Amino acid sequence: MSKVSKKIVRGDFNDLRAVVHYTKAAHRIGLWESERILIERFFPNKSAQLLEAGCGAGRVAVALWEAGYHDIHAFDFAEELLAQAQSLAMEKEADVGFFHADATQLEKCKILEDAHFDGVLFMFNGLMQIPLRRNRRRALRALHHFCRLGAPLMFTTHDREDSKEEQVIWRLEAMRWAKGKEDPILREFGDRYYEDKEIGRTFMHLPERGEILEDLKATGWNHTFDTMRRNVAREPRKVRDFSDECRFWVATKA
Repeated sequence: MSKVSKKIVRGDFNDLRAVVHYTKAAHRIGLWESERILIERFFPNKSAQLLEAGCGAGRVAVALWEAGYHDIHAFDFAEELLAQAQSLAMEKEADVGFFHADATQLEKCKILEDAHFDGVLFMFNGLMQIPLRRNRRRALRALHHFCRLGAPLMFTTHDREDSKEEQVIWRLEAMRWAKGKEDPILREFGDRYYEDKEIGRTFMHLPERGEILEDLKATGWNHTFDTMRRNVAREPRKVRDFSDECRFWVATKA
């Protein structure tokens, strides 16, 4: 059985079920309340030049435009999702600079030559859907390269230590890995790969908090802030149905 790979993850996001799921969220949900609060706090300058990595169907980028942030570039590596983002922007008359790119290979993106952004967002656990820690670090380094000194980076992750239920699940999973009985498609402890009949297949790496702190330090980012979403806002039902609890992270370019 093949290990989960970038090619597999891209295929999953281009799957019609995933495209429909994320496009509906882009049209019906927009920014979560927690996202809005933290973006206003850490990205107060609406004239700032911002980059969104893993923009999907445009949920965040287009909502940012509608909120008054009018210098936004956004990319995704899933072509079908990107097409939906461009369609949504046209519908909303939002002048967002969408382009196709891979967060782990941004140095190859000619659109970004000589670009320096005032801030970066990588929302809804997008960073954690990159297989292998070394590749996630590569993405963090690339985003660091294209930012100005002091620029903020905001992203979200799961936290496998957040609840007692998660802790029990991962203790059992650790026993499986110790015995070599883990799902053979997985690459690293903390990985999950599951299928939903309505959304399709989803890969996700669920880190511990310490893992992210190490990754930020190793890639030139200064940790600024982190907290669970529930500590920021009580989200409405439509947001909670769309997304699980997550941890928000903010770091600045050292």
